[in-house]
Amino acid sequence: MNKRKLISNIALIVAAMVWGIAFVSQEQAAKFVDTFTVNATRSLVASVALIPLILFTSKQSGRPLFEKTKEDRKLLVKAGVLCGTFLCLSSSLQQFGISIYPENAAVSARSGFITALYVIFVPIVGLFFKRKVGISVWISVVIATVGLYLLCGSNGLEGIYLGDVLILCCAVSFSLQILCVDHFIDRVDGIKLSAIQFFTCGILSLILMFIFEDPSMENILLASKYILYLGIVSSGVGYTLQIIGQKYSDNPTVASILMSLESVFAALGGWVLMNKALSTVEIIGCCVMFLAIVLAQIPFKKKEKV
Repeated sequence: MNKRKLISNIALIVAAMVWGIAFVSQEQAAKFVDTFTVNATRSLVASVALIPLILFTSKQSGRPLFEKTKEDRKLLVKAGVLCGTFLCLSSSLQQFGISIYPENAAVSARSGFITALYVIFVPIVGLFFKRKVGISVWISVVIATVGLYLLCGSNGLEGIYLGDVLILCCAVSFSLQILCVDHFIDRVDGIKLSAIQFFTCGILSLILMFIFEDPSMENILLASKYILYLGIVSSGVGYTLQIIGQKYSDNPTVASILMSLESVFAALGGWVLMNKALSTVEIIGCCVMFLAIVLAQIPFKKKEKV
C-alpha cells in the first residue's frame, strides 16, 4: 500500500470514528433543541473552528491565504456552496429522523444502519456519472451491507417508521455529498472547502431555524457540550478528514466503505458511553465490515488476452 493510500485510509477511518460517536451526541442534543438549531450551531462552530487551521496551513506551506485568480476563487466558493447544500440536506434529514423515532425504537441501530447505506448508493449514483467500479468493490459493497445489517439491524427492522424513510433519504443525499466532494477535491484547497461547506450549511440551517423553529438560548446552552462535540470534532475534524481522505483516495466507493465504519464506532460508542454492550451478532457484524474493507483494498487485475 502506497503512502497516499495509507493516509487516505487512516483519515477516513478516524472520520468514521468521530462520526460514530456523534450519534450519541445527536440523540442527546435532540432532547433540548430542534433539528435546524442543532445543525446551524454545529456547522457555524465548525466553520469558525477551521479558520485557525487554514491560517496555520497557509503559513506552513508558504501559499497565499486567498486564491490567486478570480477563477480559482469562484471555483472554491462554488464547490463549498454545492457541498454545503448537500451537507445541509443530509444532516437535516438525519437529525430530524433521529428526533422523531418513537421511544420503543432502537434508534441508534436503525439510524446507523440506514445512514450507512450510502455505501450502496455511492456506486449506484456514480454510474449516472459514468464511474466504473471493479468486481471486488461490488462484492465488498454486498459484504459491507451484510455486516451493517448484523451490526445495526440485529434489534429488528420490523415495521417502518417515518424516521426510517427520512434517514434513507439522508443516505441518498450523503452519497451525493461524497461524490460532490470527490468531483472538486483535486481542484481546490480541502480545508477551505470544508470551512465554506460548513458555513453554507450553517447559514441555510440558520434561515430554516428562524422560519420553522423557536430557538431558545437556554436550551442551546443545555445542549452546548453535545453541540460543541458535533461542531468541533464531528463536523470540523470529521468532515475535514473526509475531504483529506478522499483527496488521496482513488475510488469514492472504497472511501464510502471506509466511512461506513461509523456504524461500528456508533455501536462501540453506545457500548462505552451508554453502557450498551455489543451482542454476539453485532460483534460478528463488526468483523464482516472489516472483511469488506480489506477486500475493497485488494487490486484485482484483469487477465490479458493471449
